[in-house]
Amino acid sequence: MKIAVVGATGLVGTKMLQVLKERNFPITELIPVASERSVGKEIEFNGKKYKVHSMLDAIAAKPHIALFSAGGSTSLEWAPKFAEVGTVVIDNSSAWRMDPTKKLVVPEVNAHVLTKNDLVIANPNCSTIQMVVALEPLHKAYKIKRVVVSTYQSVTGTGVKAVDQLMNERKGIKGEMAYKYQIDMNAIPQIDVFLDNGYTKEEMKLVHETKKIMGDDSIKVTATTVRIPVMGGHSESVNIEFEKEFDVAELTNLLRNTKGIIVQDDLKNQIYPMPMNAHEKDEVFVGRIRRDETQEKTLNMWIVSDNLRKGAATNAVQIAEYLIANKVHAFKRQKPPRRLRFHKEGAKGAKFYHHYLREGKDLSPDSYRDRKEMQHPLRKRSFFAFL
Repeated sequence: MKIAVVGATGLVGTKMLQVLKERNFPITELIPVASERSVGKEIEFNGKKYKVHSMLDAIAAKPHIALFSAGGSTSLEWAPKFAEVGTVVIDNSSAWRMDPTKKLVVPEVNAHVLTKNDLVIANPNCSTIQMVVALEPLHKAYKIKRVVVSTYQSVTGTGVKAVDQLMNERKGIKGEMAYKYQIDMNAIPQIDVFLDNGYTKEEMKLVHETKKIMGDDSIKVTATTVRIPVMGGHSESVNIEFEKEFDVAELTNLLRNTKGIIVQDDLKNQIYPMPMNAHEKDEVFVGRIRRDETQEKTLNMWIVSDNLRKGAATNAVQIAEYLIANKVHAFKRQKPPRRLRFHKEGAKGAKFYHHYLREGKDLSPDSYRDRKEMQHPLRKRSFFAFL
């Protein structure tokens, strides 16, 4: 398949390339895309070097799938243009997530909603993805009424600039600041901008995206999001109120048997999920599973996941894998360039091809099919037979 990765030189774009390679995604042609200043540079993928393309060149190549991680404004401008040529766009930005005409997908939860008409598919926010993977089986079994979540999020969620700030501060080096405050040895209770209701944009993403992905607006969600000085992944303290009563052991087994979840809940040996252990893994780790003793039918648990992988790159690649495996889109194998096909047909075809190429004429079959000049002696067997 012909795959474009838009934002290929960024943190998530680089991780997308890594995940595509690790999962042996069926790529016949890779089209890395980045900003104009990176066009023409080379990146390495699976032992080969590929030149970075511009947006227009990538669209002209008509990739089957384009994985986007280049920011909301870029996605709003360019995703529809890719879709116009039949490319399926899987976008990691927030641009399309709450658009009622676009699907917001976590494969373990709601991939079944995808149809052949979905040419722009939204990848959810990183903190939302890991939470809904754990919530979905519990919602089916016990019906969730309310969720209270506090997140402890990695600096990698902000990008390279934030990673550099943290590393510089640890070394005592002055440098460019991604945050208003020092992040090393600190916790910043603000992710994204504040809204009129006093919550941050990141907090409201958790509220709205959870309802959309799980397909249930009755679920109440309230969130507090915090940036902390780690790089392995995001952590979440989640309190869940159910409509139905539950048994903690049965609930734990339900999570343990859910695809994409690894339960780490061995209190005796002090085993529980931590960002350093989730780093470079695709699963969602769940632990500290216990009943809330202050309220009936309520549970506390701790959720950790690598935000660059399952929280972004892996989830996007899994969506693409689902589209292929379930034949949601009729991805057609694209034919080789016309020039190569002529040469494969032998000397007569090649002679005919080059004769008209030298004349500077249109070589499309429709342009000649009814023309008198096409009564060329080589026409029938050496030209149109292979168009």
